[in-house]
Amino acid sequence: MSAPTGIAVSPELTSAFSDAVDSGNVRFLKISIQNESLVPDGTHPPSGTLEQDLDKLGDILEESVPAYVLVRLDDPPTEWLAVYYVPDSAKVRDKMLYAATRNTLTKSLGSTHFTDSIFATAKEDVNAEAYAKHKRHLAAPKPLSAREKEMEAVKAAEREAGGRSYEGSRARQNHVGQGVFLKWSPEAEEAIKDLVTADDSRLVILSIDPTTETLLLTSTNQVDVSQLGSSLPLDSPSYAFFAWPQSITSPPRREVVPIYSCPSASPVRHRMLYSSAVLFVVKEVKEFLSSTGSTSTLSSRKVETSDPSELDEKYLVSELGLAGADVPTSAASGPAEGGDRKPFARPKGPGRKPR
Repeated sequence: MSAPTGIAVSPELTSAFSDAVDSGNVRFLKISIQNESLVPDGTHPPSGTLEQDLDKLGDILEESVPAYVLVRLDDPPTEWLAVYYVPDSAKVRDKMLYAATRNTLTKSLGSTHFTDSIFATAKEDVNAEAYAKHKRHLAAPKPLSAREKEMEAVKAAEREAGGRSYEGSRARQNHVGQGVFLKWSPEAEEAIKDLVTADDSRLVILSIDPTTETLLLTSTNQVDVSQLGSSLPLDSPSYAFFAWPQSITSPPRREVVPIYSCPSASPVRHRMLYSSAVLFVVKEVKEFLSSTGSTSTLSSRKVETSDPSELDEKYLVSELGLAGADVPTSAASGPAEGGDRKPFARPKGPGRKPR
């Protein structure tokens, strides 16, 4: 996956990060842009707690040279912090290059690995004290909008009356983006529960009711990967979770693939709403998957498309970074009739370059 600058993650970086995730013995993975590519620039093992190691992070950074540093957290050690270090004294071109490429880095390596990020303009911005301040800022209560105050008042009244509004074991409300609240309907929650505990090839499609700000179940069916492209709505956005028992990797695994579909013909208002909530929905499913002890795994990348009909085995292999595996003939065939795959059409800004 390339940034608007054309810079992409190198195979060496993909391999280095995969090794770091598997080994558990890497605290810092430093990354630089060299020859129009994101490459590993050194790894550093843990020497103490996260806070102790963060105080040493400045030692591996240069005063006027931007860099990215991926930092393994202690709790849990499966999650990572992305540090975007772009010093004020760096060259203007380097500043622009690193700023424009940072989203490509985490997205290409698997955005679900990264639970937090810091943008630093000086070494002092990446020590233990600065990180603690950053966490306090995130944890601080946000000013409530009129809508949020109304929701809080309703919930307080229900508690006082001894009532219980539906939130379910996981269907809690969450603030996403600009004032978007989402809660899970009982049917949507049950469909996800069945999806992760089953062992078949299954597709769950969710939609948002904008009037109640609720995730609704659109459909749940046993669907083969060859039927995936014809199963999603063609005229409206949707969130889909496809449980795919694939044998491309070794060993084979049943992978739950998050899919964000936003057809180009979708109303702009709906596209904005779905775009702002997609990370929340994926995170909720990830947490639910972890809590059930399911043998299925959530893909480290989500799949995005503006043309649902292009979804097939080859598309998943490419988008999930499985292209280096031994791909079955059906996945390795040429592009579907009609030409090259279309880039995903985002609500704002320029779209990605065609592959």
